[in-house]
Amino acid sequence: MKREYISHIFSSKPFGKRVTIAGWVRTRRDSKAGFSFIELNDGSCLKNIQIIVDRGLSNYETEILKLSPGASIVVRGEVVKSPGKGQELELRADEVKILGWSDPSKYPLQKKRHSFEFLRTIAHLRPRTNTFGAVARVRNRLSIAIHSFFQKRGFIYIHTPILTGSDCEGAGQLFRVTSFDLDNLPVKDKKVDYSKDFFGVPANLTVSGQLEAEVYALAMGNVYTFGPTFRAENSNTARHLAEFWMVEPEMAFCELDEDVSIATEFLKYLIEDVLTNCMDDLSFFNKFIKPGLINELEEIAKGHFKIVSYTEAVEILSRSGEQFQFPVKWGNDLQSEHERYLCERAFNCPVVVYDYPREIKPFYMKLNSDGKTVRAMDILFKGVGEVIGGSEREDDYDVLLERIKETGLNPDNYWWYLDLRRFGSAPHSGFGLGFDRFVQFVTGMNNIRDVIPFPRTPGNINF
Repeated sequence: MKREYISHIFSSKPFGKRVTIAGWVRTRRDSKAGFSFIELNDGSCLKNIQIIVDRGLSNYETEILKLSPGASIVVRGEVVKSPGKGQELELRADEVKILGWSDPSKYPLQKKRHSFEFLRTIAHLRPRTNTFGAVARVRNRLSIAIHSFFQKRGFIYIHTPILTGSDCEGAGQLFRVTSFDLDNLPVKDKKVDYSKDFFGVPANLTVSGQLEAEVYALAMGNVYTFGPTFRAENSNTARHLAEFWMVEPEMAFCELDEDVSIATEFLKYLIEDVLTNCMDDLSFFNKFIKPGLINELEEIAKGHFKIVSYTEAVEILSRSGEQFQFPVKWGNDLQSEHERYLCERAFNCPVVVYDYPREIKPFYMKLNSDGKTVRAMDILFKGVGEVIGGSEREDDYDVLLERIKETGLNPDNYWWYLDLRRFGSAPHSGFGLGFDRFVQFVTGMNNIRDVIPFPRTPGNINF
């Protein structure tokens, strides 16, 4: 079927042209004057197009007057200027063909407003609402912008494995993958005998593609991976998912200062892109979800980032006089309330915090000469706290080996990662952007479950 997207009709305004469109009925109103108004949406934009259907159509009485929300139709007609207030154009139908009926007694999207909690129970239908259609379009645009940013700068896109035998973060919150019959596990010395499993060793779903991306960075220079990651963290907060998407660039011959520079440039690029290409959807979020959202995004795109060390940040927090829920002490990780104070109260702008204590960061981060801190950095935004975490990677074989051991990991599982430090090691850095949290920030949505098409959370694998 050759058809026009509704978004293209609104942008090109082809008055007097006959077009074919297809979509899903949002509403139908009937006039006593002998015609009907159909509001149609095809997902290409936030706006519905109004269709005028005259009673002279052959199927007006038998089909048009039975149309209800959710039905799918194909319409052919002429684009004309609309006399109605607040709308530029409408479509005068010559032909309306019904492709799929929708039973009005059972279709759950009858009301104009539904709670997000309810819509999560019908994730297969919620993309038809204004909110979730807008989320999907913004998410799509940000995905394009991510690839555009890196491709313009000569980065190579790498597909890192989803199945892995390593734990990048050392946190142990892994989903185990097996081909075993779980009702009949092979046992040796009272433990599961993984030598009989598909890979011969324990395997997991990845928590990060970083380690594998480093392999290619130390061969090709600058690379990035953008894919799904998994964490078996039993958390039901509005910020956590069991399955989520990560953007992870890795850059050879790159130290921490340059890492920070690229990361801040990256964030500004993404926000500028979505402000340019998704203003209708952002205006919707600004009006109905988070007033002031557009102004906040514009401030980040045009403004500066404050850069402070972890030690400076702790001093600022300690002198603040605030009664934080979590105590502020050098050596403790910064909590969301601390991160937000730095952005919202101390500096009133995005903040980059660098040089964290070694004990609270993963083994792969480069140890500073003081022996107490690592060359790590986090970028913090108002309202959400951390949006990017990154570091210069440890490039010294002996130091990395000791860091792996002190973290309680088995060096044998990281032999290949250690090998990179034996054969042409070089300074290299990278960072990770939690894509879903960033979409949450850009749209102003309160719950991360509402910015990914099918949220995976504890106890929830269907919808």
